[in-house]
Amino acid sequence: MDDKLYKEIVQEENLVYKKTSLMTDKVLSYCPGCGHGTAHRIIMEVVDEMELGQDTIGIAPVGCSVLAYEFMNVDMIQAAHGRAPAVATGIKRCWPEKFVFTYQGDGDLAAIGTSETIHACNRGENFLIVFINNGIYGMTGGQMAPTTLPGMKTSTSPYGRDISIMGNPLKITELVAQLPGTYFVSRQAVHTPANVRKTKKAIRKAIENQVNKKPGLNFVEIVSNCNSGWKMTPVHSNQWMADNMFPYYPLGDIKVDGIIIKKE
Repeated sequence: MDDKLYKEIVQEENLVYKKTSLMTDKVLSYCPGCGHGTAHRIIMEVVDEMELGQDTIGIAPVGCSVLAYEFMNVDMIQAAHGRAPAVATGIKRCWPEKFVFTYQGDGDLAAIGTSETIHACNRGENFLIVFINNGIYGMTGGQMAPTTLPGMKTSTSPYGRDISIMGNPLKITELVAQLPGTYFVSRQAVHTPANVRKTKKAIRKAIENQVNKKPGLNFVEIVSNCNSGWKMTPVHSNQWMADNMFPYYPLGDIKVDGIIIKKE
């Protein structure tokens, strides 16, 4: 055995992690420290492990999430702002054998797309919605989002979100969990290895539900940071998220097999 072949075999035996082929080789263009890249990787790893790459169709609308099609090496479609659930509905009904998912941010899903989100969930469409919640409009200048916390400063709430004027943050995940059309609803995070494992478990369950044609829509929220929009370092933003976002948006499964298991 020549030395080159021997080294390749040893490297393969000692391999701890290998990038899934369902992530492209394009360098991620997200801000350093952003959770989007980790969320992308988790979804594509599960799709790869379940051998669904050739049968997957993803929908990414406007916002930071629109960049997903550059990094996910599966069939991707761009939707108009907030309309990803409507596009996913059409695709899944035309090709029910496909695994279909949307990848949406809080401004898209919980603001301009609230109606599409609610009605797709209420109808019990058989696809997966992945919802990235960083409490701010990350791409367009750091404006206040429906999920911005009370007192949280943004470019359009420079003195902090005033509940008496701007209303309460929208807990869209708890809201959709109440609808009879949702089958699995979970809220997770990706800022630590332990949380990555929990998120991957939730994504896998959601995909398995769809593949096994369980009745209803699967909804996984990922609470993430936006260190550039929050004007923090990546490390500081993750700590701020744990201290401030998680108490308001607690992590864990909310609805499993069509039954609400977690109530506030």
